[in-house]
Amino acid sequence: MTDGGSAGRPARRPDWGAVGAIAGAVAAVVALVAYLVPPDSPPPAAAPVVTSPTPPPSEPGTDTHPSPVPTPVPTPEPDRPSPAPPRTPTPAPAWQSPLPTLRPGGCDTAEAALAAYGRNAGGTRTSQAAAASQAYQDLMGAGLEAQGAVGGMIRGLAAEFSELNARLTGMVLADPNEVVADINRDVPQLRRLCD
Repeated sequence: MTDGGSAGRPARRPDWGAVGAIAGAVAAVVALVAYLVPPDSPPPAAAPVVTSPTPPPSEPGTDTHPSPVPTPVPTPEPDRPSPAPPRTPTPAPAWQSPLPTLRPGGCDTAEAALAAYGRNAGGTRTSQAAAASQAYQDLMGAGLEAQGAVGGMIRGLAAEFSELNARLTGMVLADPNEVVADINRDVPQLRRLCD
C-alpha cells in the first residue's frame, strides 16, 4: 500500500498554485461584498425608563394609588444637520479663459536646447562643435515630443545643428557660417509656431 491509501494509485498532493488562486478569488469576493454592503448603523440607544413619583399613602395599609408603572420616555433624536442647499456654480466671465493655452509639444525643450547652445557655444571651434552636438541631441529629443509643423521645424533645426557640428569638427569641408545663417533664419519661425 502507498501513502495515498489505495494500492496502485499515487498519493495526490494539493496544487498550491490553484489553492492560492482560489484564496485570492475568495479574498476579492469578500472585499467586494464588504465594500458594497452599507455599514451597520449603530444600535439604537435604549430609552431611559422614568417612573413617576407616588405620593405617600394617606392611611397606612390602604393603598389608594396603584404601584407606579414604568413608562418609557422617548429620547429626542440627536439633531441632524439639515442638508445645505445645493450651490449653483457662478459662471465665469466671458473674458476669462477656462483653461490656459498650452504650447505645442516639444517647444519648451527646443527653447531650452537653443538657450543652452547660446550659453555654451564659446569662442573656439571645439566648444562650438560640442555645443552644436549637444543642441542636436536635445533637439532630437524635443522632436520626439512634437507633432506636425512644429515637429518638422524642430527636426530640421536638429539636422542643421548636426551639420554645424560636422563642419566645425572638419568632417565636412564647408563654411559653418552658412549653416549658422540657416539656423538664425529657422529659430524665429520655430518661435512663431510655438507661440
